[in-house]
Amino acid sequence: MRENDDPGTHTASGVYAALGTPRRPQSREADAGALLDYLDLVVQAGVDGLVLFGSTGEFIHFDSDERMRVIALAIRRSRVPVLVNVSHSTLDGAIELTENAVGAGAAGVLLMPPYYYQYTDNQLRSFFHHFVKEVDKETPRYLYNIPSCTSPISPELACELLQSEAFTGIKDSSLNPSLFSALVALRARHPFRFLMGHEAWHLKGREAGADGVVSGVSAALPELPVAIDRAIRNGKLGQAEVLHARMAELLVWLDKFPGTVAIKQCAAHRGWPLGHFAFPFDEQTDRELTVFRNWLDDWLPVVLAECA
Repeated sequence: MRENDDPGTHTASGVYAALGTPRRPQSREADAGALLDYLDLVVQAGVDGLVLFGSTGEFIHFDSDERMRVIALAIRRSRVPVLVNVSHSTLDGAIELTENAVGAGAAGVLLMPPYYYQYTDNQLRSFFHHFVKEVDKETPRYLYNIPSCTSPISPELACELLQSEAFTGIKDSSLNPSLFSALVALRARHPFRFLMGHEAWHLKGREAGADGVVSGVSAALPELPVAIDRAIRNGKLGQAEVLHARMAELLVWLDKFPGTVAIKQCAAHRGWPLGHFAFPFDEQTDRELTVFRNWLDDWLPVVLAECA
């Protein structure tokens, strides 16, 4: 963490790279050494911060002890602020992960609804309120809305929690127009940190006043979100739109595969240590990945040059 980043006062903005998590071969353990070297490469690309063990970091593949072990090492290594996803299927698990992250020097934590089972708004309200009561009030806390993986946070509940100042902000990965409009309207009258969670709406969100983006693409190609955000901040909207069109080309490929598969394949294509998958794929998927790699051969050098 930078010397002037106090975890108690830090608020996220700009491009936060949602890191992948390198894993040891034939193991459920993270490869901490590989992660630290990889972390350095992503930071050198100019990101404003990092997110550890988010969806791109495949936190569900690691138990709490392993997450806590690696978090401490990575935060110590990072030269930019680090947010930690503390999401868990239980309240006690989320609290334990939060205490560890804060103790290790995290600049804040991200919390999604308890995953796997579906919960109502009233049930989620209780979960979030109990979480806030149990953690250090000085810790920046961000709602993490990703309904493709767990219960959605409704516009009404999100606005209620943000307006009550129980949470510092929200990372929204939903691509939900109703929630987006509600958050933009709320932010006009009540301050909170608004982070886009999907690159498809990076430009749209920034134009509407969002503070930044938590980018899974940055796990493999941080130069592109950084260049888009830099162009937006410098008022070069034409350049931002050109680069955003490049992002859209990549997102088409990402949507062809499950989860983080294409992001990790793109990183591995650059020699970064994310070439592992949760299980071996079928022959058709392997063929499609070969086509994707061939596409990257031509596309990636051009985009890197445009970003530079």
